[in-house]
Amino acid sequence: MTAAWRQHPRLEGRFHVDHPDDVQVLVHDGGPRLTDRRPELVWVRVTACHGDVFTARVLNQPHQLKTVNEGAEVRFIAPTGGENLLQVREQYLRERADWTIGPCSKCGLDELFDAPSELIARVFPNIPAGATMDAFSAFCGACGGVQMVQHKDFREDDGEGPDEQAEQQLPGKKWWQFWK
Repeated sequence: MTAAWRQHPRLEGRFHVDHPDDVQVLVHDGGPRLTDRRPELVWVRVTACHGDVFTARVLNQPHQLKTVNEGAEVRFIAPTGGENLLQVREQYLRERADWTIGPCSKCGLDELFDAPSELIARVFPNIPAGATMDAFSAFCGACGGVQMVQHKDFREDDGEGPDEQAEQQLPGKKWWQFWK
């Protein structure tokens, strides 16, 4: 019986030629707002998949990370933008469906290293309890570029978006899409 992940279209062409369950994944201790440790590529052995989320065992020891070790179980996804498979955590997976994550201005990665709630708490520590963020920018964990993050419930026509005159001055560009 063949493991289902071997035929998964998001992993096509990524497996080691001699080890059909092994792929390289970018693992991390968090993004640049939460840690000064850089992400690392490690080999993992895929053990399960649930839709587009994969579970794997880390095969080699990262050099400087504190939260990822050889033998640890990690979850990862295959972003539609960016170069590498990316480690994700449960909190990120729970929150991800509520946000639209713009591609990085440098590398095109369209996922975050950290859950939006973690980033909001770190970047905006003084927002009142219960307040919500409609959109914010984040630094890409892979390359340091800029990503825009927008809550899916945010609507520009609700009086909080740009006015029509500003929209006409910058056709095809939203007020917060400064990288375009």
